[in-house]
Amino acid sequence: MNDETAASSSWPILSAIEARVLGALIEKERTTPDYYPMTLNALMAACNQKNNRDPVLQLDEGTVLAATDALREKKLVWQMTLAGNRVVKYRHAFAEIYQVPDAAVALLAELLLRGPQTVAELRARAERMHPHADVAVVEALLQELAAHAGGALTVRLPREPGRREPRYAHLLCGPVAGAAAEAAPAAPATVLAGPAAQERIAELEQRVADLQARVLALESKLGQVL
Repeated sequence: MNDETAASSSWPILSAIEARVLGALIEKERTTPDYYPMTLNALMAACNQKNNRDPVLQLDEGTVLAATDALREKKLVWQMTLAGNRVVKYRHAFAEIYQVPDAAVALLAELLLRGPQTVAELRARAERMHPHADVAVVEALLQELAAHAGGALTVRLPREPGRREPRYAHLLCGPVAGAAAEAAPAAPATVLAGPAAQERIAELEQRVADLQARVLALESKLGQVL
């Protein structure tokens, strides 16, 4: 499966707000498990926090609630009420839907929360959710996600001017603009054949002969002077 492969229609297609809510739930499950599942207020704060987010958003309660409702319809979020507590809380069901390795969930969460990133950036930023031995492990996981049997979940973007490394993006919100294949190869050079080629060769041979004659003439004159 190449880098142009779009997300399979079998996956739920998320809006940008739904992606932020889902990413926040995954992150908080792993980084602050004592406060997970999350209340609506806590989830709103997680979506709007200024660190580890790109872009930084300012979502209101109604917007976050609408996103959780949409994610519930897609079976990606569950609403629950714990015994003895009337406060509604939310948990995600990411792994149940997408069927990816646990080590890959953290990478996808980072992509949901911060957008396209290089392999090195993903490894460093996902460390708080799941440690990865080295960048080779991360790249292998990203390639595995791009070749997922149920449809591609990540895509490698063309390298941008001024950047040393390409970035990866998730496909949970559908195809990514600008995620076409790497720059198209240059058109092959024109190849001459038949009489045209013979004429061109003869012309080049004559030029070489003329240059050789001039060189010999110059050498002769220099010899006379010396």
